Amino acid sequence: MNFHFIAIGGSAMHNLAIALHLKGERVTGSDDEIFSPSKERLESHGLLPTKIGWNPDYINSEIDNIILGMHARIDNPELVKAKELKIPIFSYPEFIYQQTKDQLRVVIGGSHGKTSITSMILHVLTKNNIKHNYMVGAQLEGFDCMVKLSDDSKIAIIEGDEYLSSPIDRRPKFHLYQPNIAVISGIAWDHINVFPTFENYIDQFNI
Repeated sequence: MNFHFIAIGGSAMHNLAIALHLKGERVTGSDDEIFSPSKERLESHGLLPTKIGWNPDYINSEIDNIILGMHARIDNPELVKAKELKIPIFSYPEFIYQQTKDQLRVVIGGSHGKTSITSMILHVLTKNNIKHNYMVGAQLEGFDCMVKLSDDSKIAIIEGDEYLSSPIDRRPKFHLYQPNIAVISGIAWDHINVFPTFENYIDQFNI
């Protein structure tokens, strides 16, 4: 399949792009800024955009799916073109769910400690030779790519968070994963630019 990533430079976005590329999918992407280490990691896999910026000419009927990053705006010209062509558009949480919907999904949420808890679970599964897929929000030592989407795993370990899913989907990311098992580390008011009160922030954890 052909995938195009709008805002490919994001932490989770570039890892998902690399994971699909390693599965043999055709992946392209764009962004108006890409920083290290995303830039070098995309480049090492031949996925770094040749030009920085948005271009609606990148969007055509040969693309099967658009993966939309939070960094893009709702008036992004590539997003507008994709809507005109009726190409399916996914936020990365939506897409991760689609890829793992037949697996046992363990989603780790909370204001702090998500990556640490996720890495502990991954360590236990790896030590016991249990096949698993995963999505981690930060780079872990010993991992080349922080997203794995194999077809033969029955378990998916997903680091979730309460931030918005995409410019066109204001739901918290971890709602979209529809966890079978939810792990919450603790709740402390965060992202005050999006959630103006502590009560509003707590509401995001009501699934």
